Order: sequence, then structure tokens, then C-alpha cells
Amino acid sequence: MKKTIITGNKGFVGLNLQEYLHKKDKVIIGVSRTPLVNELHYKNLSLDRLNQSKSFIHLAGKAHDLKNTSDDAVYFEVNTELTKTLFDQFLKSDCEVFMYMSSVKAAADQVEEILTEEIIPNPVTVYGKSKLAAENYILSKEIPEGKRVYILRPCMIHGPNNKGNLNLLYSFVSKGIPYPFGKYHNKRSFVSVENLCFIINELIENRNVKSGIYNVADNQPLSTNNLVSIIGKVMGKSAKIYKIPKTIVVFIAKIGDFLPLPVNSERLQKLTENYVVSNLKIRKAIGKELPYASKQGLIKTFQSFN
Repeated sequence: MKKTIITGNKGFVGLNLQEYLHKKDKVIIGVSRTPLVNELHYKNLSLDRLNQSKSFIHLAGKAHDLKNTSDDAVYFEVNTELTKTLFDQFLKSDCEVFMYMSSVKAAADQVEEILTEEIIPNPVTVYGKSKLAAENYILSKEIPEGKRVYILRPCMIHGPNNKGNLNLLYSFVSKGIPYPFGKYHNKRSFVSVENLCFIINELIENRNVKSGIYNVADNQPLSTNNLVSIIGKVMGKSAKIYKIPKTIVVFIAKIGDFLPLPVNSERLQKLTENYVVSNLKIRKAIGKELPYASKQGLIKTFQSFN
């Protein structure tokens, strides 16, 4: 039986993907060690190992550092140069499928309407730029006949026990603290890790899906107000949403830029910005509906925080 190689198999997505693919009777070769910088264990993946594998899923990477403490060079060493090395090895091998886990941030840091794959990429952060550089390298190579190459751009991924922004929002609401930004009616896309794993498995199995870039998101975008309400339902009580005038909210956030308040301008933007991602291309390509609806997946995630 042909195997599946997963780099970054000890991360949040990697652990969930291994469990999902095991249930599909796939044999997994996990590759994960830290630090990733100058990681010979990754770079020395043998051709023999690749030749024994049907698919190569490259999840390993340097995540976006919200505290901005990482050296820019580290992003390009891990997200770009490591990907180049592994992709070159794939091209030499008999392995059939290569999947690179990029990010919507490789395309845009802010979205005015709906993000599609046709957008001309213009990342602002070094994280997005390093992901895009890897994408461009992959796209610059001629794909041999019989091979398929997919670049996946997921939006915010969530799932049981994931430690991230949704966990922080849950902690905030579960303490009974009113959510003060009810005046903002934003829309934001998320993707449950279950839907992501489903899509990856479909791409492994379906030889009719063409190589290319695919956004990955749940079907329905939700507002932060929706998230707060879902958290309330999970806790079995009504969450408090206050509609404080935006002028007052912005003024307080600006004070928070200088004083240690719970909100500052950056946090306000993250909580209230629009970032809608279209998943129409991937849904048409696989010809199947995603197993989890947007709210269904989020309920499962929030229940794990309880």
C-alpha cells in the first residue's frame, strides 16, 4: 500500500490529519522535529521513502508571530527555502501528489469584498510574503505527467482544543464579560479542521482534480457577534453583547495603544474586520459538499474549551 508523508505531523493540523487519514486506512509517514531552521531531518527525506509514497503533504512551517519577535530571515528559511527543497525532491520521485499548506495571507492581509483565487497577491507581512515566495517557486516548475500539485490557502483553522484567537474569545465571554463591539457587523470566514482534512483526503484520492491554488474555507462566513452568541449557547446561557457607539470604541482602543487595556487598535481590527473567503473553486473541483456546516464546526470547537 502506498504511503502518505506528512511534514509537521505534530502540529494541530498534522495531528488531526493523521487521525483522519488513519480512519481512511492510509499508512502515514510522519516527519516532525524542531527547530525547523536548518532542519536536516526534513531536507534528507530519501528518494526511496518518497518513491514508496503516493502523497506528500507539507504542513511544516513558521507560523505568523503575533508578537513580532521573530527574525524575518527565519520565515523565508522555513516557509520558502525548506519548501523549495522538499518540492524538488518530490519532482525527482515517483510520488504522485504534493500538497503545500500555504495561507490566505499569501494573497491578502485585508479583504474588501470576497477573496477568490483570481486575486493578484499582495501580502504585507513577512509571513505572507514567505508563503507567497514558496507558492511562486512551485508554480514556476513544470509538473511531470502523472503528478498533481495543490497549493492550499486556508483561512483561520479551528477545531477541538486548538489554542488560538477563538480560545481567547471563549475565555472572555465565558467569564460573563459583555462583548462591547455589537455595533460592528463584520463577516469572517473560518474553516473547521474536519473540513480541511476532508478536502485533503479528497485531493489525494481524486485524480480528476486539476493542479493549482485552492482557497479552503467553510461555506458560511460569520460575524464576531455570531461567534459570541454561539459561545453563549454552548455555555447554556445568553451572552451579553453591548452596542457601544463606534466613536467611543475607537477612542478607547487608541488609549489602549499606550496603556495596558484589554483592547487596542490592533485587537479591535482583528475582532471586527471583514475577511470573507470563497471556497467555490474547491467545492466544484471535488464535487462534494463539506461534511461540517460553519456553525456546526464552531460548536464542536467551543465545546472542547468547556
